[in-house]
Amino acid sequence: MDSNLEQFASDNSSGICPEALEYTIKANQGSVPAYGNDIWTQKATDSFRELFEIDCEIFFVFNGTAANSLALASLCQSYHSVICHETAHIETDECGAPEFASNGSKLLLAKGQNGKLTPDAIEEIINKRADIHYPKPKVISLTQATELGTIYSIDELIAIKSMAKKCNLKIHMDGARFANAVVSINKSPAELTWKSGVDVLCFCGTKNGMAMGEAIIFFNQALAEDFAYRCKQAGQLASKMRFIAAPWLGLLETGAWLKNALHANQCAEYLENQLLQLEGVEIMFPREANSVFVKLPELAIAQLREKNWQFYTFIGVGGVRFMCSWNTTQARMDELVGDIKEAIGRINN
Repeated sequence: MDSNLEQFASDNSSGICPEALEYTIKANQGSVPAYGNDIWTQKATDSFRELFEIDCEIFFVFNGTAANSLALASLCQSYHSVICHETAHIETDECGAPEFASNGSKLLLAKGQNGKLTPDAIEEIINKRADIHYPKPKVISLTQATELGTIYSIDELIAIKSMAKKCNLKIHMDGARFANAVVSINKSPAELTWKSGVDVLCFCGTKNGMAMGEAIIFFNQALAEDFAYRCKQAGQLASKMRFIAAPWLGLLETGAWLKNALHANQCAEYLENQLLQLEGVEIMFPREANSVFVKLPELAIAQLREKNWQFYTFIGVGGVRFMCSWNTTQARMDELVGDIKEAIGRINN
């Protein structure tokens, strides 16, 4: 199979979008101050403040694991705990990094339909134990869009905000696909974050068309005290910061962050519609962002893998996840659907 053809395992598989690449090349001119003391980093941080309509603190790191783990560590002491959904990325895919970065803060797992936390589930965990022998809940971690491709509505976020305020908890948002959530429900970044109680957002650039780079945005600026030292100690302070900041500026100034997310979401919608026409295919969760979860016969999955299709059989929930990205094409989706149809036909015959 041609390695240049896009796959459906993850939006991490996609290349660099033209806007991010263009701004990277623009930034690659001459010498500038290091460690974020450059004009590109200043412009990018100012753009985030304009986008979110608030004065906030912004830090750039290389990847999502570092962003989530360091952000959570800034909200917790080692004897605290973080309430998250049982399928949350920080639980299933971070190799214990949040606990490691915080020197032991424990993740407390809650159930919830379609990958989402609810106030009742949060309160149940809070009330489970309150003795000194158990780590004290301190943070609620939400994933937007969730690991199952669903999206928290404003009403759901506000309800969780009320619970957080009642129990004196901070709210962290894992925004690995935050852009996809924004375009899906047509709400402003401010409405989906600080106006709904979010204290810190980890905003992903990698899945949205950058080569690397995540923005950690503290809406509660007091929580960002000494965070730069935390990034440095963790090996996440980029010396040539402009090459993380400039691609972000490319996404924000041109609007590519929204264009890329919209394209990925629309591709997932198209793919879902095509799959719904096939017998033997069951959609598992509401498709609200850029992923489609389906149940397929095991023999069909094996035949797809034999044809070198790349996808995940998803952790904790079973089924197959097909993920669309900024550069997914209709032709490639049609090819995938055709191979699924052929595989199911062979089984039925």
